[in-house]
Amino acid sequence: MADTVNKPARSLSPFLTIFRWPVTMATSIVHRATGVGLAGGLAVLVWWLFAVSNGQETYGFFYRIAITTIGQMFLYGFVWALCYHFFNGIRHLAWDAGYGFSLRCANRSGFLVAALSLVAAAAIFVVVHFGLGGYYQ
Repeated sequence: MADTVNKPARSLSPFLTIFRWPVTMATSIVHRATGVGLAGGLAVLVWWLFAVSNGQETYGFFYRIAITTIGQMFLYGFVWALCYHFFNGIRHLAWDAGYGFSLRCANRSGFLVAALSLVAAAAIFVVVHFGLGGYYQ
């Protein structure tokens, strides 16, 4: 019993807060999370298609939910996840071809994927919201 009193207090194993997250690790985790998110978003896409095919009353219910702040945040998250997964998939294709393996290039491409996905999702939202794509004309 006396032996346990003199031992220093320390954790049994390192935790995530101790480690520095490299860019490649973070992008890999986010890529997997966006894949799962896209699978969940696919259910909402199927609901939308079902609502469109079943007439004005069913679509009206879907639309009233989709225009809320939470609905718009979900939609933006889905579009962002789609953009991120797309751009990071291109990055993985480049890796499969043998390009971009240096640490500097991998880090830069990770930041580029994150920035491009945010810009692309915002651009898609602006085009659709302001009717620049001809959707509201």
